[in-house]
Amino acid sequence: MLIVITRGQAGGAQVHVRDLVQGLRDRIDFHVVVGDEGFLSQQLRALGAPVHIVPALQREIDPRADRAALGAIRKLVRSLRPHLVHTHSSKAGLLGRLAARLEGVPAIHTAHAWSFSDGLSWRRKALAVPIEALVGRLTRRFVVVSEADRDVGTRWHVAPDRSVRVVHNGVSDVPQRARPDRDGVPIAIMVARLAAPKDHLLLLHAMAGLDLPWRLRLVGDGPQRHRIEAAVAALGLADRVRLVGDSDAVPKLLASSHVAVLVSRQEGFPLVVLEAMRAGLPVIASNVGGVAEAVQDGVTGLLVPQGDEAALRVALGRLCGNPALRQSMGEAGRRAYEAHFTVGHMLAGTLDVYRELCRIEGWPMPAAWGVA
Repeated sequence: MLIVITRGQAGGAQVHVRDLVQGLRDRIDFHVVVGDEGFLSQQLRALGAPVHIVPALQREIDPRADRAALGAIRKLVRSLRPHLVHTHSSKAGLLGRLAARLEGVPAIHTAHAWSFSDGLSWRRKALAVPIEALVGRLTRRFVVVSEADRDVGTRWHVAPDRSVRVVHNGVSDVPQRARPDRDGVPIAIMVARLAAPKDHLLLLHAMAGLDLPWRLRLVGDGPQRHRIEAAVAALGLADRVRLVGDSDAVPKLLASSHVAVLVSRQEGFPLVVLEAMRAGLPVIASNVGGVAEAVQDGVTGLLVPQGDEAALRVALGRLCGNPALRQSMGEAGRRAYEAHFTVGHMLAGTLDVYRELCRIEGWPMPAAWGVA
């Protein structure tokens, strides 16, 4: 199988591909195409998986580079002759599926979040929808990470419902566990890139109006760091907000916090929510994309309308001021993680899609996967 993904920097789609290769490599012979060196290529090589770097494969629209990337992917498909091409992310999805069709190989596409998802601009949708609808005709199966994404894809006539399979994201377990009811000033944590569609500024303004003790950790980096630093200073929050930057210690940081927060204008099915539930933390999150399929409002956390500062402040105050509620929601989140959102559940769902195409095409069948 040939997997094609645009970027190699650490992110949800890259972790998903890494986990897919790691979990199924004893059943499937994977090769991976990625546009640059980075987190993903390093992780895959450590697993012994062949990695093919195609520098022309990039997010930006560039006709010359896109032609070169298409040619390079076609050449790899021609030489490797995979049974299947599985694409991830928008640009890789476009070029990878086109290359697969030109070389007579079936293609699957995983939409980690559509390029025309709810909450994105109409200008972006006007460009993305016709292209996605066209290349959608070249796709044997779509994998989406939430029911919300299934709805978006079918509503815009990009992914016919009969071809769509929902496979929720999953994350591997770790030993670190939170104690959200423990004494001390409540620590809220948001793990996210400092860039759109995340809405760190809304979070800062909501927390600035809280009339109770709190501290905030912002884990991640990105192009909006300077704006966020300026807002922290302007709101007089320098002694309460810590910008951690990128970190390899996210499980430890989550475990030492009281509340996990994800404030965003648009999401697919964010891994960080699952990581917080895995740790046993209650989650406050914007009710966008597939978030409500992970966070059960009032049970494992609190959902707030997108962009609603007042509702976000109320949710923060409710959890920061109630240790018992934090603990009960955190415990419920941990149970939900174990029941639905382990990496084993994700692998089982993806393998079911592969096996479905194997039956149709008459290929050798990968071994069944036991959920773990």
